[in-house]
Amino acid sequence: MTERSDQHNDNALTPSSDDVKVQPVAASNRMLTREEFQGLADLPPETEWFANIRNPNTRRAYGHDVREFAEFVGIEKPEEFRIVTRAHIIAWRKTLESRELAPATIRRKLSALSSLFDDLCECNAVTDNPVHGVKRPTEGANQGKTPALGNAQVRTLLKAPDPETLKGKRDQAILATLLFHGLRREELCKLRVRDIHTRQGTPHLRVHGKREKLRYVPLSPVASRLIDIYLDAAGHRDHREGALFRPVKNNVTGTLNKHLELSAIYALVRRYGEETGISLEVDGLCAHSMRATAATNALENDADLAEVQEWLGHANVSTTRIYDHRGRKPEDSPTFRVRY
Repeated sequence: MTERSDQHNDNALTPSSDDVKVQPVAASNRMLTREEFQGLADLPPETEWFANIRNPNTRRAYGHDVREFAEFVGIEKPEEFRIVTRAHIIAWRKTLESRELAPATIRRKLSALSSLFDDLCECNAVTDNPVHGVKRPTEGANQGKTPALGNAQVRTLLKAPDPETLKGKRDQAILATLLFHGLRREELCKLRVRDIHTRQGTPHLRVHGKREKLRYVPLSPVASRLIDIYLDAAGHRDHREGALFRPVKNNVTGTLNKHLELSAIYALVRRYGEETGISLEVDGLCAHSMRATAATNALENDADLAEVQEWLGHANVSTTRIYDHRGRKPEDSPTFRVRY
């Protein structure tokens, strides 16, 4: 079995006109025609699985991974996934390893396939999941690669934006929201003004996480103060349905009443990291470092692991443990116990 070209066969997953011939339903009370009903009934479960992934980022990543596998084994129709065996999965894994992909990347690709076959098992399209039992590469040390900042670096970063400008006020509020609540970039960008509200007498953030899971995170007093300063300066505190963090200028349309792009948060962290020199001290500083810093700091200050898992919106506690460096502090290393 040889690896094929990098050109992927999109038809192996995405619905085509032959898979389903259904026009969008214009009115909510309109009934399906007989042709539409039959078209949906005949939709392959492999295509249903892909269509049912609601998060666009997950759909994009999983779709790419599964199409890559389909190209490797020569699958041309969705139904052909049902004859895939464990040997096919192992052969693909070996090919991925030969390309020297990162262990995390290989695990994600295998997870995408496993998700598909789990769904096919539920639909009784296959009897078992061929990905189960296929060994996945380990990361080595059970530590995340995203660097976390020290306390002094956090204080320096929070002071970096100019507090006299609207952009500086906004950026301070953004950095504080990331560093005190461990939000993902996408979660921060989705925040609306109405997502700041009081629960049981305490201000909270209503966070829309992965897989459309909603969680409520108590609002840090530091972040609350900086957000208030920003909202007063920006003047959209009463726009409850509008975006919380907005552009301060828009050279294209001039419209400021919109959510920030993910790339804007990446650029923001990179800019202040370079201005303060933290980027030179911390190799690989990125927007996700803010989340890693918040999680690591909370755990080092005796936060409960299960509480941090819920706080971060992790589906599995093993993901949270990546940020748990308790007992692995450099100053506790045997290196500093050696005496000559």
